[in-house]
Amino acid sequence: MRRSTILNSARPRLTAAAVLVAALSLLSALPAVPSSAEDMPVRGTAYMGMSVLTHDGRDGTPEARPADARAGETEGVDVASYQRDVAWPTLWGSGVKWAYTKATEGTSYTNSYFAQQYDGAHDVGMIRGAYHFATPDQAGGAAQADYFVDHGGGWSNDGQTLPGVLDIEWNPYGDDCYGKSTSAMVTWLRDFLGRYKSRTGRDAVIYTATSWWATCTGNYAGFAATNPLWIARYASTAGTLPAGWSSYTMWQYTSKGPTVGDHDKFNGAVDKVRALATG
Repeated sequence: MRRSTILNSARPRLTAAAVLVAALSLLSALPAVPSSAEDMPVRGTAYMGMSVLTHDGRDGTPEARPADARAGETEGVDVASYQRDVAWPTLWGSGVKWAYTKATEGTSYTNSYFAQQYDGAHDVGMIRGAYHFATPDQAGGAAQADYFVDHGGGWSNDGQTLPGVLDIEWNPYGDDCYGKSTSAMVTWLRDFLGRYKSRTGRDAVIYTATSWWATCTGNYAGFAATNPLWIARYASTAGTLPAGWSSYTMWQYTSKGPTVGDHDKFNGAVDKVRALATG
């Protein structure tokens, strides 16, 4: 076979290879399409303040406030299973006097580190309580309140147990408002809070962010008279509060604290924390 014939027969193969390389290069240069299935967190892994930075960002720090304002507050932390075994003696030594531990989520998840975290805070002298991460898209409010109380979220009048917390915030697994209208969300909240009160004799604390509350409840003001507010805002002030509340009881002010990232301020000295515990 003549050399020119060999070259001519090779040209189509070389051209096809070049086209393939060029196409692959072009595809690799395009931004990857995110996979919602891959990016979605596993059910049960949510924790207090999980989406605050994403939705509300960060604006300064509470340390920018006058020292006399900070002196009237009591430092606390909130923890969940991802923090595993918590160094409670270290936190106590740093001035942390109260703590909340995630107990449950929905009607199927319990924190496998709950005993170490909840009992560990108590053992070093902290006033402690438990919280429930609400997932209104999975089950009704009353059912989730029952599950919470039955798995660590109860209350006892021992002076060291704080009332349970309903953590209601952006849905990390889908629609921010869990697919509910504002009126349906208020009904769900009323069902949870009413059942918790009937089971424990205490009004649950509501943990939320003002922007979520405005969007997903229509800024409903009806719980402020009975349920203490735990506001989430990573800034130099707690900012505007949800409708009805003129002050907060607790404030989650950062996710970058020492030892445990999520740190909180109680709006009052430690005797006020104990007063909330005793009811």
